[in-house]
Amino acid sequence: MEEILASIRRIISEDDAPAEPEPEVHAEPEPEPEPEPVAFAPEPEPIPVLAEEDDVLELTDPVREPAETHGDIDVFAPPEPRPAPVWRAPVEEEPLIAESAADSAASAFGHLARAVSMPADGKSLEDVVRELLRPLLKAWLDEHLPEIVQARVDAEVARIARTRGR
Repeated sequence: MEEILASIRRIISEDDAPAEPEPEVHAEPEPEPEPEPVAFAPEPEPIPVLAEEDDVLELTDPVREPAETHGDIDVFAPPEPRPAPVWRAPVEEEPLIAESAADSAASAFGHLARAVSMPADGKSLEDVVRELLRPLLKAWLDEHLPEIVQARVDAEVARIARTRGR
């Protein structure tokens, strides 16, 4: 902030200082360079106008009392949370679809539920997925684990050899 004020004071003092006369030079004036093509700046985007329901801080709103004061710093408690809006189902006078279409959709969903039902009662989807993935994981580990372990052992042996060689 002080740098800004000093800069403003310097500019003001330069404006107030009398202009020094320039020395007279009798040389031929240099030819003026051709002006560069002007690039048109894009039009600025319009500033969005806030709707009335947007949260706007009015400077006339009263400031609530601070919860605590530490020296020059006031600590305010967070505002009380607003209660969550209560959702109410819309009241329909007439159904959106015909009864026959609703029956057909319900039948299709029932058929789908029977087709994907769990193999045994008491098993969760997680249990079924675990059973299905176990043979795939075993096959992958059988194929790749020896290479992974060998690479790690080689890297560790090389590291130990470097530290012992010092």
